[in-house]
Amino acid sequence: MYTFPTYQDLKGKVALVMGIGQTNVPGSKIWGNGAAMARALCSNGVKVFGCDLNLQAAEYTASRLQDEGRICDVTTADVTSSTDVKRVVEEVMAKHGRIDILVNNVGMTAAGDPASMSEAVWDVQLNLNLKSVYQSCHFVLPIMEKQGSGTIINNASIAGVSYLGKPQIAYSAAKAAVIHFTKVTAVMYALKGVRLNCVVPGMIYTPLVENLGRSEKEEDREVFRKITEHNVPIGRMGEPEDIANAALFLASDAAKYITGQPLIVDGGLTSQTGTGQ
Repeated sequence: MYTFPTYQDLKGKVALVMGIGQTNVPGSKIWGNGAAMARALCSNGVKVFGCDLNLQAAEYTASRLQDEGRICDVTTADVTSSTDVKRVVEEVMAKHGRIDILVNNVGMTAAGDPASMSEAVWDVQLNLNLKSVYQSCHFVLPIMEKQGSGTIINNASIAGVSYLGKPQIAYSAAKAAVIHFTKVTAVMYALKGVRLNCVVPGMIYTPLVENLGRSEKEEDREVFRKITEHNVPIGRMGEPEDIANAALFLASDAAKYITGQPLIVDGGLTSQTGTGQ
């Protein structure tokens, strides 16, 4: 079992993880980013409540946590729907009476540049990757303000910082907006006891990536090859636990003087020029 750092101040706190589900790859021991963050929080005694559009994916994460002796409640929700997000927040409040940590982990990319991407795809991408962050903050921030405490961790992407060599204009724009949304909101709520920060993952080997490599479709395996044939300076792709450790730190009092910041976890990828070492 992976051992996460321990932050004593997190014990007994309540966390809401938006996007807790993960791809079930038979025989795989890899965790998704959201699932790994939930796992890290649970390992620190945090009461985790998670949601996902795919209930089966959420329940799979919960079952894996239960196998490790952890407790995690899950439900299904469309994070672009104010009705669904409001319901989930109300369920957490009914069960626990507070929300100390909010993790916004939902995201998905779509290929296309500004000329080729349809308006419909653009709208879906902005709703999923950016509006979802607004929705959860819209309902959770008043709770944290009333409590006088709370921390929000938004999962962004280095696609919002640099061009990664593939056209995904809506995803990149949305993730850049998530980073700036976090910065601005953090300043607005700094005197209210609420901190907001971003984890900014680089190339992470998730179950979704692993599944592409096992696919019977040549096009999926080609995507897998492109993803794994990287030029990360540290020499490897990251692991979901790398993202979870960053989120865990930001959620804890060890980061109590950190707010409005993007924490880039990319093995040095965005610090290079692309011309080699």
